[in-house]
Amino acid sequence: MAKITAFEGIRPRRDMTARVAALPYDVYSRQEAKAETLREPLSFLRIDRAETQLGDEVDTYAPEVYQKARDLLWDMVEKGELVKDTAPCYYVYELTMNGRSQTGLVACASVQDYLDGVIMKHENTREDKEQDRIRHVDICDAQTGPIFLAYRYHDVIAACMKEAKKTVPIFDFVSPDGVGHRGWMISDMQMIRTIQSAFEQISQIYIADGHHRAASAVKVGLKRRAEAEAAGKGDRELESDRFLSVLFAENELHIMDYNRVVRDLNGMTPAELLEKLMKVAEVRRYEADSGVCVRKSEDLTDDRKKKEWSNEDQQCHPQRKGQVGMYLDGSWYELTFKKEYCPNHPVDGLDVSILQDQILAPMLGIGDPRTDERIRFVGGIRGLKELERIVDMQHGVAFSMYPTSMQELFAVADAKLLMPPKSTWFEPKLRSGLFIHAIK
Repeated sequence: MAKITAFEGIRPRRDMTARVAALPYDVYSRQEAKAETLREPLSFLRIDRAETQLGDEVDTYAPEVYQKARDLLWDMVEKGELVKDTAPCYYVYELTMNGRSQTGLVACASVQDYLDGVIMKHENTREDKEQDRIRHVDICDAQTGPIFLAYRYHDVIAACMKEAKKTVPIFDFVSPDGVGHRGWMISDMQMIRTIQSAFEQISQIYIADGHHRAASAVKVGLKRRAEAEAAGKGDRELESDRFLSVLFAENELHIMDYNRVVRDLNGMTPAELLEKLMKVAEVRRYEADSGVCVRKSEDLTDDRKKKEWSNEDQQCHPQRKGQVGMYLDGSWYELTFKKEYCPNHPVDGLDVSILQDQILAPMLGIGDPRTDERIRFVGGIRGLKELERIVDMQHGVAFSMYPTSMQELFAVADAKLLMPPKSTWFEPKLRSGLFIHAIK
């Protein structure tokens, strides 16, 4: 059973909420983060990425960066710009993007559930990224970025959130990227008990996004538990025994494509790559007018015809599992993997795995996509024009993916396996700074 509990949230003063709310710390480079905090001086990014408030000569991971984050956070609390609720609550958080809304429950998940496998993961984490957030959480005495969790739909939880949304919102604004954000508080103890009991009937919760934040929160929790036991206080419950989360039912979520760009063709010409691709996939060029693929695979190595059919405005968005779009030498192609290369396996059968195993590694020489500097990953929110822009500069190749499904994510996690890196891109992104969980 899952232990999902209410907590005393720290939240921005209502008149400051829209200005404080910030995209997650890890979607920005250092330069982008600094530019954003200059644009909006109240952005929570100045706490999540406190190096933006120091000189460029200061290392991103220097001790003074984390101390600066702590000072800024608790200074806002002291000034009343951030206010702590006086009783444990759940919160409802709705995000609306392009006319589509999704609603999640803001709550605390259990460190022990993570250790026991009730909270399931599907990605590996990197030690350096973990250490950064461990120091941030530990020194700030607060979890500032929520972990994005998913669960299988439960009608009682859905009904409670629907009821909460009939009350007056605690915030309601549209962020600069056009995403709408609304929040409500659930303070009624009977409803809190009902929701907590409903989660106790759910055997698995899944990390959708935020594996590094989750792992870091757990390690801080274990550290503080060990310190409490050493001090003879191991029998008391600690705030660090749980971590800040937003939980969404599977039917609420939208996964976008997570695309790949390789900066060169590993010594091949475009025609040579196309010829190799025909061994593992049906290859079709996209026709500009109708948006369908035409011509026989064997015709595609004819350079004269390739130029004749090319249209830089046509883009290939895969329409089903087993299809991949490819942008090469100014043209878009559709690749449909042959059945013998599509294993019935939770991980090996993922499109991102087939692409890696059959094309990226053997043909383009990308052995380890986690470390190879020749590959980069582009979230679907950036659009396929971004793939074209990168390839046109570098003369490499790009692959547009059909999005991984929630069912595939659940299947991988249930099998206690791990997805390849950069398999899922969730939109819209949760904002940091709207809800903070103090652990001191």
